[in-house]
Amino acid sequence: MSIRFQILSGHELDRFISLRIRQLREEGAAEDIDLTPSLKDYYTRHMADGTFVSWLAMEDDEIIGTSGMSFVEKPPYFGCPNGRIGLLSSMYTDPGHRRRGIARELLSRVIEEARNYGCSVVQITASDMGVYLYTDFGFKKNENFMQYKL
Repeated sequence: MSIRFQILSGHELDRFISLRIRQLREEGAAEDIDLTPSLKDYYTRHMADGTFVSWLAMEDDEIIGTSGMSFVEKPPYFGCPNGRIGLLSSMYTDPGHRRRGIARELLSRVIEEARNYGCSVVQITASDMGVYLYTDFGFKKNENFMQYKL
């Protein structure tokens, strides 16, 4: 079968959300809440205003890989002089299609989207499995990242 790559549209959004939830569960999320409405609201709003983009890997009509890039702006700093940051998320490949270069191709495409948006930096909180892909691609670990949960 031939794999094709395309930008996420509203037509694939429900299937994209199902894969995002599947990804979060595979990464260990155990919370018992329904994220579907919140995810649908987020993606709908941010796709419409251009601050979220996703490339999909498709085989026939099935989504076999996903990616996502959210664009945010922070006050400029020396490591990001224009303050535009790409937040990488939703990197997921169906287990039956892994180790075929799909994730790398999706990553290349969303990195290019961040470059076109004018981002100076792309950040991700990587899963253990994803660290190898991102390191190989050229990402560097930042020891300064901390989080405070509200």
